[in-house]
Amino acid sequence: MSDKTIKLALAGAGAFGIKHLDGLKNIAGVELVSLVGRELDKTKEVAARYGIGHVTTELADSLARPEVDAVILCTPTQLHASQAIACLRAGKHVQVEIPLCDVLADGEQVLRVQQQTGLVAMCGHTRRFNPSHQWVHKKIAAGEFNIQQMDVQTFFFRRTNMNALGQPRSWTDHLLWHHAAHTVDLFAYQCGSPVVKANAIQGPIHPTLGIAMDMSIQLKAANGAICTLSLSFNNDGPLGTFFRYIGDSGTYIARYDDLFNGKEEKIDVSQVDVSMNGIELQDREFIAAIREGREPNASIAQVLPCYQVLHQLEQQLQS
Repeated sequence: MSDKTIKLALAGAGAFGIKHLDGLKNIAGVELVSLVGRELDKTKEVAARYGIGHVTTELADSLARPEVDAVILCTPTQLHASQAIACLRAGKHVQVEIPLCDVLADGEQVLRVQQQTGLVAMCGHTRRFNPSHQWVHKKIAAGEFNIQQMDVQTFFFRRTNMNALGQPRSWTDHLLWHHAAHTVDLFAYQCGSPVVKANAIQGPIHPTLGIAMDMSIQLKAANGAICTLSLSFNNDGPLGTFFRYIGDSGTYIARYDDLFNGKEEKIDVSQVDVSMNGIELQDREFIAAIREGREPNASIAQVLPCYQVLHQLEQQLQS
């Protein structure tokens, strides 16, 4: 498949789906041929903007199209695992947005089907691809920096069910299974060491959303590094996720694709990769893995240990 144009379907034409569409525009040898959305008229509008010929409200319609080589899933969390399995069983490579699942057994089933089919399957753990975190990862790999502690804040203001564009959501987001997944995976990935101890506490359950709006998580890796993660849907700005790496030779603060040292002096990460857009770099890895017939960074197998930790934390919170 090295020379062939890779034809993609994308499911989920909302805020995050559009981020992928913008990133995919910059990748050579890729064609978007099908778009799946919940509301047909709105999906048609998005498809027209991006020159996508086929529009549907049913993923099965896209999977039935023989020209589709691969699918990117930007659908509600609760659909991720079942839709990823459907893609693989239809013979399509798949990238499923984070989180892989919100029930561990479902994620384990995705891995089993991927292993049976041998197709490329990865999960959108974007922090592995952000230039800021890549810069730190390269420094660790070169033996120039070792993490002693990561201090992470994930703060949003979501007391109503809205997406990143301020539009009503058809599903409910989750601090543990979505937002904590970014940090749990990144911590183990950057340390090069599995999480061996994890603790969590949570605040009150929201009366209508039915989820905890505040959460605190502690992690310890096998190599001794620790991580403290604070999460909130109650924080009225600044919004986003901020990572402080405290190491043996420096301190670094990552804010999405930007990086600063401990004195808040900006570090130039523009030459780390071919783009400064983490979503685009994530998509480039997916396409490259398909072309090269190899396991991608953030493959299902690589990220599943993160979901095992989340499962343990959920059991702890429910006990």
